[in-house]
Amino acid sequence: MLKKEVQALIDQGKMLPLMEEFYTIQGEGAHTGTAAYFIRIGGCDVGCHWCDVKESWNADLHPPTTTDLIVENAKKYAETVVITGGEPLMWSLDYITQQLQEKGIKTHIETSGAYNFSGVWNWFCLSPKKTKLPTERCYEEADELKMIIYNNNDFQFAEEQAAKVGKDCKLYLQPEWSKKEKMTPLIIDYVMKNPKWKISLQTHKFLNIP
Repeated sequence: MLKKEVQALIDQGKMLPLMEEFYTIQGEGAHTGTAAYFIRIGGCDVGCHWCDVKESWNADLHPPTTTDLIVENAKKYAETVVITGGEPLMWSLDYITQQLQEKGIKTHIETSGAYNFSGVWNWFCLSPKKTKLPTERCYEEADELKMIIYNNNDFQFAEEQAAKVGKDCKLYLQPEWSKKEKMTPLIIDYVMKNPKWKISLQTHKFLNIP
């Protein structure tokens, strides 16, 4: 297939730079402990220095894959698909989510919200980053706000972001993995003083699963 033809399909969301796909247990946030099929799409320029999937940043390392094939793989395993990255909203997600929904599969996303909203979602997990803030539409769509706590300043940033989402959005504070021993006690104390927040942990890492 010619490069121009591939790019046209990528623009339509009919091909995506797939990094990996796997069936596992959701480890974070509101759906912790539930089975889900994860689709990780390459490409991200948000640039979190503590990112644990930096190999996802360069989309050119992850070959464009036919979206129909990704959907066929997903439907073999799960009733719920989580699309993540990288930053998945760098790509048009209307086609893949429509195809999944037509097959009765629930669609979830984990995103920084830094790019234009696309897709049809049963659950929209927004995790804003200071380097590139979410779009207004992404704040409006958020079902879950997951704030990564790396240092003390992140509590203030979390409150600023919480003020921008809807009143029914679930609020989570999650310690950055390398700082969990230091930050978890602070998060516990903060949530006890500010009970609108809940604690999210990366339970999949404790369980030693993907």
